[in-house]
Amino acid sequence: MPDPVSAPETVFGFDFGIKRIGVAMGNTMIGQASALAVIRGEDNATRFGAIAALIDKWGPTRFVVGLPLHPDGAEHDMTARCRRFANQLHGRFNIPVELVDERYSSAVIQARRGEVIDDRAAAIILQQYFDQYFPQ
Repeated sequence: MPDPVSAPETVFGFDFGIKRIGVAMGNTMIGQASALAVIRGEDNATRFGAIAALIDKWGPTRFVVGLPLHPDGAEHDMTARCRRFANQLHGRFNIPVELVDERYSSAVIQARRGEVIDDRAAAIILQQYFDQYFPQ
């Protein structure tokens, strides 16, 4: 768990998908998440290359990955894929990763816009993290 008393950190939030990954950014001092990017591509080289470029530009010190679950909290196929993605992020970049329940984050965006906007879903996931661990 993060230490709310420590120095402010830049944090990336991820909404993992098979075809797209939404990325959001924020910092623990302000506690506000903003949509940053949508990474397209199904191969790991493309995905992790784009993530590496964002890391080089923004210098995050922590990642938050949305963990999809059924409404009753049960895991499903995408849950395992997201856990694998989180493990790969940590292994490739040696940056701590937190998993956050993402139930309904994409549904909120769909209800507002009629389509899924992955970077906005990532921002909702990251904002949930900030609200829980860094309340303003």
